[in-house]
Amino acid sequence: MRDTRESRLLLVLLVAIAFALITVDIRGGEQSPLDGARQVAATVFGPVENGVAGVVDPVGNAIAAVRDSGGRNSRISELERQNAQLKQELGSKDINRNKARELDSLLKTAAAGQYKVKGAQVIAIGAAQGFSWTVTIDAGSNDGIQRDMTVLNGDGLVGRVTTVGPSTATVLLACDPDFTVGTRLEKTSELGFATGQGNRAMRVQLLNGKAKVKKGDRLVTFGSQAGKPFVPGVPVGRIIEVDPAGGSLTRTVQVQPFVGFTSLDIVGVVVEAPRTDPRDAVLPAKPTPAPTVTVTVTQSPGAGPSASSTARN
Repeated sequence: MRDTRESRLLLVLLVAIAFALITVDIRGGEQSPLDGARQVAATVFGPVENGVAGVVDPVGNAIAAVRDSGGRNSRISELERQNAQLKQELGSKDINRNKARELDSLLKTAAAGQYKVKGAQVIAIGAAQGFSWTVTIDAGSNDGIQRDMTVLNGDGLVGRVTTVGPSTATVLLACDPDFTVGTRLEKTSELGFATGQGNRAMRVQLLNGKAKVKKGDRLVTFGSQAGKPFVPGVPVGRIIEVDPAGGSLTRTVQVQPFVGFTSLDIVGVVVEAPRTDPRDAVLPAKPTPAPTVTVTVTQSPGAGPSASSTARN
């Protein structure tokens, strides 16, 4: 439309009419004479508006969801990272506590037997040259370790050193079938020789075929010349089975080792033997049995024949 005087007058007139219609519609409320026209417009243009909204709203929602999802995923990842770190810290604390307990137990055993030990940690299982029961420890000749030294932990005899390198050494475990150690029975001092049987109990042959032994009796190492390969007094195990004597010159018993060979961690290599045989001093004290409690109940006079009963725990 050309910008002329007539067109400007027409525009002013249309604006004035529009304002007049708006005023009439507002004042009329629900009774507005334009209500019918408004409903017609809503009928015509409503589906178009809903269609546009149906297209636009999912896009907007998706954008918002992606934006919020990114924030949630980032938060979840952060929480997962913190959870993993917390688990790692708790795990390392448990490991450190376990190592501290094993080291404390080792030091107590060494002190009881007056053994001078070099602490070490098991870093490998088995040997490259065969299938024997061995472990590798992180201490070697640079630490004063030599071949045929006794190895123990807080529970008792672990084995003996067989090969030594500058920073590592191989230990033959007491459960190996090629392992033999002289033993002495607690209190009675009956001598014998213990041999490993893999994951089974150790087999001990007592030199006295008439030796009086029973389940639960404990054995310690007898010791070797100059303390190699074995120092005396190291706990070996407890008897769990006594074979029938059968009239032989020796007597055989089955001994459960004190040491758990499948869960070794902290060990000590005895680098200096004690001056005197500790005998049974390294063995832990046996648990004290619970006292027997006797209860006597007597009926009062006149309540019939007297009776008493005894209960024992």
